[in-house]
Parts: sequence; structure tokens; C-alpha cells
Amino acid sequence: KQKTGKPYGVGGVTWTYSANGLKVIDDARFTFFRDSVSLGVAREHGATCPVLEFGPDATFACDLVADAPAEAWLKEVGLEEGKFVCCIARLRKTPYWEVKPERKFDPETQAYNDKMKEHDIAPLREAVIAVVRQTPMKVLLCPEDATQMKVNKEMIYDKLPDDVKPRVVWRKDYWLTDFAQGVYNRSAGLFGNEQHSPIMCIGHGIPAVVCRFREQTSKGFMWKDVGLEDWLLDHDHDEPAQRLTPIVLSIINDPAAARARALKAKAVADARMKRMMDVLRGELGI
Repeated sequence: KQKTGKPYGVGGVTWTYSANGLKVIDDARFTFFRDSVSLGVAREHGATCPVLEFGPDATFACDLVADAPAEAWLKEVGLEEGKFVCCIARLRKTPYWEVKPERKFDPETQAYNDKMKEHDIAPLREAVIAVVRQTPMKVLLCPEDATQMKVNKEMIYDKLPDDVKPRVVWRKDYWLTDFAQGVYNRSAGLFGNEQHSPIMCIGHGIPAVVCRFREQTSKGFMWKDVGLEDWLLDHDHDEPAQRLTPIVLSIINDPAAARARALKAKAVADARMKRMMDVLRGELGI
């Protein structure tokens, strides 16, 4: 990306490609893009690389799983395998100054997050309430980055009605990938504002719903590329406010169908990753 050249926008995201940027792609023997929107930008700008294709985020292949610690912790907090769903809230822009001492407080970012957080997280909170009141499931509020425990508590847990809170677990500590994967694998599904935790879920056949917004670039649109368009909601068009709760409830109420969809998406991602490795092996002659 550079600040020269012709801008291209879709889904509320704008890219600017320069001649030098395109040259990097054109000089490559193959280029795989993690979503079809990025792929479309390259094609729109006349990229001539011999192989231009969709290639999923490598997180779909995550095989780091800490089963024993996950099982022990779930028992400790009263969550049973298959009887809880996970929820992750995030702000529009990550407040890195909260976890990285070298980063200075940014008042503009804070103001923007404060402006958008109720809009972006209220649909998640309503879905949590519906899950508790309308199903036997519990809900786990968990993080993808170290700033999100605070967000989960402030914007969801602390605002829940008294009858809902007893069946909602707020994880107050951060966790590493293997621990998180062990927990996700024992859940009935996940929904929220993040991308990589849902990818981790689908990579193991666990249903996952993505609520994206433009600040996350085009990566959320990969959900369409693996066949999960119905599980992709766009906060910039207010869709989660109307659609998120019914989708989450449908996953809970028909777990077999939801799991089948997740496994079908996993198969698409697996096939595309195999394609990437086949191309690489061909170029390396192995």
C-alpha cells in the first residue's frame, strides 16, 4: 500500500495501489490473497502475476491445542463441553496504550471508540441475553487480545440483567492460542467482533459468526469465500442489530446443521491451503 496511485474501495475499505506495489505482485510467480476483495483489487488494477488466487489465512490450520488446561479451567468455572457459546467484544481501534507502556494515549482514538462502542457491542449483549433466557446454554466472555477483558466486562457483563449474569462467565485473564483453542473446541460456537478466533473455530469445525467493521480492512469478507456469508454481519450497515441474535440461536437450536456448515467451510479452507502448498511445491520442484 502506498499513498499514490488509483484508490479502490469496497465494503467501506479503501486501498491505494502504486505502480511499485503492483510491480511486487507482477514480479512474483504466484500471489495468494486472504480474501476475494483484496484479490479483486489486484485484478482491477491489472496485476499480471501468473497465479492470482484466494488463499485462506494460515490461522485456519492452527493445530496448537492445550486440552488439559482447557478442561481444568472449564470445570473450575462451571462450563460443560458443548453447553456454552463464546463471545468476544472489541473496540473499533485497539487502545494499545493500555497494554504497551511505550504507546502514548491517543485521545482521538479514545473518543472514536467511545462513540462507536455501544453501537458495535450492544448487538452482542442482546445475543448473550437471548442465549441465556431462551436456551439451556451458558456464555463465556473471552478475549482475543489483552485489551478485551476490560471491554467484555464494561460493555457486556456489567450491563447484563440480574437474571442473566449467573450463567455468564467473564474471563478476566488473557490466554495464549493453545489454551483458547482448547476452550473453543469444547464450545457450541462463537460470535463477536474479532476475526482470528472465529477462524480458529472453523479450522476445527466449530460454528463461528463474524461481526466486522471497516477498521478491520477487508479480511472479514473471507467468510464469504469459505461459504459462510450468512454468518458474516457488517456493523457499518447495522445488520447485527437485526440478525445476530437469530443466527446465534439457530446455531444453538440446530447444532448438527451448524456443525455441518462449519465443517463444509473448513473443507473449503483446507482445499485452498492445499492448493497454495501444491503451487509452492511446484515452484520449488519438490
